[in-house]
Amino acid sequence: MRLNRYLALCGLGSRRKVEALITRGLVSVNGVVQKDLATVIDPAADEMRYMGKVISPKDEKIYIILNKPTGYVVTQKDEYDRKTVYDLLPEKFANLPYAGRLDKNSEGLLLFTDDGELIKRLTHPSHKVEKISRVRLEPKLSKAAILKLREGVEIEGGITQSAKVYVKSSTDTDMLLRIGITEGRKRQLRYMIEAVGGKVKHLRRVQFGPIVLGDLPVGRWRPLLPVELRGLLIAGRGESSQKGAANKHK
Repeated sequence: MRLNRYLALCGLGSRRKVEALITRGLVSVNGVVQKDLATVIDPAADEMRYMGKVISPKDEKIYIILNKPTGYVVTQKDEYDRKTVYDLLPEKFANLPYAGRLDKNSEGLLLFTDDGELIKRLTHPSHKVEKISRVRLEPKLSKAAILKLREGVEIEGGITQSAKVYVKSSTDTDMLLRIGITEGRKRQLRYMIEAVGGKVKHLRRVQFGPIVLGDLPVGRWRPLLPVELRGLLIAGRGESSQKGAANKHK
């Protein structure tokens, strides 16, 4: 087994994150620091340590969601001493990785799990796992602007992939959109709206793959239900599992 896969199974993060741990010299095998990402280990015979502590795969994975409030940053430690989403979770989840960020001024569904492989699959655009948000913006966009959002707009990093965009309500000065995207670039929805002449007033993620935020109170968390977890694992394999959930939160 590759060392990076073993570290992911131990709950140390996604493949990319654990590879960084290896190259930084934080992982040893049988007392020897290993920085080679191609290192192969035998879990039954070798002893792996992370920062001097013996590590082993966890028997049970953890899967929880949080209804993130605005004003909290999605990071474990913030250099500016701002409030983080981990302040809202029990101490036992202090190192639990998250799948996909929400910026400080956004709120809604945030998924946490120590299943590093699943995080990688859920967040990679090739698996087409949809993230749905309700976005209130100003001013009211034209039909042409809505069409551009659906077809793809130019933002930092290139043209966005096609998006599902529905107008939920509108006034003379603003409108509420329901937007589904399968990418996860930094502040992507905000940049998409800006690219067509709008400005986001409020952004709330209401669904991640088959997982629906529902009536979970702001600032509270809960474990996934077994049926939700099954759907999430299916979504992580790149199969459609959102048909039933997609209509639960209009």
